[in-house]
Amino acid sequence: MRNYLIKRILQAIGVIFCISAITFFILNIVPGDPVRIMVGDMADEQTIETVRHNMGLDRPVLEQYFTWLGNLLHGDFGTSYTQNKPVATLMGNAFSVTARLAGFAYLFALALGLIIGIVSAVKHGTWVDRLLMAISVFGISAPAFWVAIILQIVFALNLKWFPLSGIKTASAFVLPVIALGTRYAASIARVTRTSMLDVLNQDYMRTARAKGIKKSSIVLVHGLRNALIPIITIAGTQLGDIFTGSILIESVFAMPGMGKMLLDAINARDLPLIEGGVMYIALICVVVYLIVDILYAVVDPRIRLGGEVSE
Repeated sequence: MRNYLIKRILQAIGVIFCISAITFFILNIVPGDPVRIMVGDMADEQTIETVRHNMGLDRPVLEQYFTWLGNLLHGDFGTSYTQNKPVATLMGNAFSVTARLAGFAYLFALALGLIIGIVSAVKHGTWVDRLLMAISVFGISAPAFWVAIILQIVFALNLKWFPLSGIKTASAFVLPVIALGTRYAASIARVTRTSMLDVLNQDYMRTARAKGIKKSSIVLVHGLRNALIPIITIAGTQLGDIFTGSILIESVFAMPGMGKMLLDAINARDLPLIEGGVMYIALICVVVYLIVDILYAVVDPRIRLGGEVSE
C-alpha cells in the first residue's frame, strides 16, 4: 500500500507538470498579443516593445516557461495583465467564493443523492421507487444553467425568498447551491440505488434478516458499507467536477468565484490569470482522484491497488 501511494503521488506530480507545460505553450501560440490588449490601440510600437521587454515576453518561450515554472513552485503565479495584481491574491479571493459554493453544493448533492438512492432501493418496484427515479432522470437531464434561471424566476423574482444574485448574505448561496448540486445529486442517487440493490440481494443480507437484525442496521451498516465502492467513485469524481464546473452558475448568479474569474481572464487574454486558473483546475482534479484511489483501500482492503493487495 505504501509503495502504491508513493507511486500514485509521483504520477500525480508528473500529470501536473505535463498540464503546466501544455497549458503554457498552447496559450503562448494562440493568436493575439496580450501587450497590445493591455496598452490599447493608441500606443506606439516603441511603447509596446518596452512593455513587452519589461514583462519578459520578448524572451524565448522555453525560457519564459521555466521562469514561470520556477516562480510557480515558490507560490508566485505572476501578475495579472489586466488588473495589475498578484494572480495568487486574485485566485485566493475568487477561491473563497467557489469553495463555499462548491462545498455546500457537494454536501447537498451527497446527502440528497444518498437518501434518494437508499430509499429507492429499499422501496424497489413500488411507486416511491418509480417517482424518485423519474425525478433523478429529470435532474440529470436538466442543464444547470436552466435550473438556475428557473430558480431565479420562481424564488427570487416572484416569491422574493432569496437574492437574485451576488454574495452579500448567506441566503444568496441557497439558489446557486441547489442549481449546481441538483445534477450531481441525481447521479449519486442512481448509482447508490443500483449498488444497494445488488448488495441487498446477496446471501449475507438474507442471513442478517433471518437473524432478526433491525432493518435500519441491515440497510445502513451491512448494505451501505458494501455498496460504497461505486458510490465513492461517482461521489469522488463529482467533487472535482463541482469545484471546476461552476463557471455557468457563477456567471448566472454574478458570483465573483474562480469560474467567473477564469471566464473574464479568457475574454481579456490575461495569460497569467488563465494559467493560474488552469493549474487550479488541474490540481483539484488530480488531488480528488488520488483521494478516491486511497479511499478504495480504506473501504475495502481486498481491493488490489497497482497489483498489490492492501493490508
